[in-house]
Amino acid sequence: MRDFTHDIYIELLNILKDRGFQFITVEEYFTLKYDKNRPFIMLRHDVDRRPNSSLAMAKIENSLGVKATYYFRTIPKTLKADIINGIANLGHEIGYHYESLAETNGDYEKAIVDFEKNLFSLNRFYPIKSISMHGRPTSRWDSRLLWERYDYRRYGISSEPYFDIDFQKILYITDAGRAWNNEAINLRDRVESDFDFLFNHTADIISNIDRGRVPDKIMINIHPEHWADELFEWYRILLIRKIKNFVKKIVIRRKIDNAI
Repeated sequence: MRDFTHDIYIELLNILKDRGFQFITVEEYFTLKYDKNRPFIMLRHDVDRRPNSSLAMAKIENSLGVKATYYFRTIPKTLKADIINGIANLGHEIGYHYESLAETNGDYEKAIVDFEKNLFSLNRFYPIKSISMHGRPTSRWDSRLLWERYDYRRYGISSEPYFDIDFQKILYITDAGRAWNNEAINLRDRVESDFDFLFNHTADIISNIDRGRVPDKIMINIHPEHWADELFEWYRILLIRKIKNFVKKIVIRRKIDNAI
């Protein structure tokens, strides 16, 4: 069975609903606007490219009564007013997927100006309260380091999940690289956690949820560009990911070797 289709995504959402999980946005978690007596799922999406895929996923979620947080990069191919407004109008939260330190090659002063400019651009469409770093594995710069010199809270930001969520208490699952929690192809989208789950396929996640083997607090990070139903599109994405993941493995291996 093909993985990363909208059909299996719907199955994942439905099993979470059937097992009593409430879907909350990142902002709702930090403002405590959820039922503390029920398990929850923070569903987030990194809109790295192909924003139309994000709108399609947002519509699926809305049809099931599900809400999520969508982190948008502010590059021209993702900063699309109609798509951002469309997703927000479906009841989802919009966040900023920043990459300022990578964008400015480690120049902190230019990076904070870049951050401010892009945050202003997004705030025209939605009041941004949550930000999340975009990994950019080909860059030597981790944009989270920007906050060693500056404070994102002075911009009205309440959360950066990599800093503000205790992932020892909340299970983190990510499809970065179109594979679940695969550190061999994932340089920065990872967290410090003692949870030890092996998910080779979305069906493994569904099975563990169905059998009650997962904790009652979860964040799932899904990249909509990885998911498709139409056969040609699905295989096109698969081929692109295989090429990119091969390159990422080389980059990550070199970074590890250079650090030794």
